[in-house]
Amino acid sequence: MEMETEIIKVRKKYQITLPAAVREAAGVYEGDFLTAQVQEDGSILLRPAELVEADGASADKMSGDEAFFYTPEWQAAEQEADEDLATGRYDDFETMVDLIADLESAEDESSDSEA
Repeated sequence: MEMETEIIKVRKKYQITLPAAVREAAGVYEGDFLTAQVQEDGSILLRPAELVEADGASADKMSGDEAFFYTPEWQAAEQEADEDLATGRYDDFETMVDLIADLESAEDESSDSEA
């Protein structure tokens, strides 16, 4: 059953208040997280979301500075890095100078292959 459309005003600092009927129907409570996605037609789709920390605990107390870590893209990159470590796909360097020299040689090799 679809509910009636609600009008929401965008306030200072682009904040909005979800009407009680919307909050109740969606099961959204103060402190909950929502995902926001802009659709092709320019409409905005809000969905309830629960952020989960790496240890599986709820992220209710997580600061906004840490939220990026729990995005699907970041988690995929973390998994790839873990796999690289587990399979030995990395190099160790004695000094920072050695690391920089390796990066520069890889950059040179990449430039040569593009030419």
